[in-house]
Amino acid sequence: MSKYLFQQSFFIIRFRYYTKCVHFFRKKWYSLLGMKIGKQIQLGKIVVNWPHQISLGDNCILEHNIHFKFDGIWQQGPSIILRENVFVGTGCEFNISKSIHIGKYSMIASGCKFIDHDHGTALNESMNVQRPVLGAIVIGDEVWMGVNCVVLKGVTIGRGAVVAAGSVVIKDVGEYEIVGGVPAKLLKKRI
Repeated sequence: MSKYLFQQSFFIIRFRYYTKCVHFFRKKWYSLLGMKIGKQIQLGKIVVNWPHQISLGDNCILEHNIHFKFDGIWQQGPSIILRENVFVGTGCEFNISKSIHIGKYSMIASGCKFIDHDHGTALNESMNVQRPVLGAIVIGDEVWMGVNCVVLKGVTIGRGAVVAAGSVVIKDVGEYEIVGGVPAKLLKKRI
């Protein structure tokens, strides 16, 4: 009986109180660095180079090992905006030079990548020194993105759309469309 009570006590302390304490201090630290953090946020261990470029709405859940990389020199922010009730799974990457906006109640599964810039491809000079081609990414409200999706520059995903796991989205997705594949194509409309 005492072994059972010890185990239960350990799990309650570890997963309820310790985790809440760590989340509290993590949110305070990032707030001091300029990140805009809403109420009731669950903020796992993240990697971020410019915290002031990130804005998190109320009730967002961010799991561990999410990379927020604002790819550029210091400038006014935020450029990475997650609205209310957004879920972001483990291992996602936001590699942003211009901006990304994720709408309310959207769900982003583990391993998704968002890249809003591209290298120039002109023949007259080396690609690594050409100016990047930028295009903001906009994810509408109530979007569901499956595991390991890639969204590239200039894409808008409409409200209520579903992106199948492993898809590469290179062009706009309409409202309530289900897309999948490499590159992502319309599979059907949600009815």
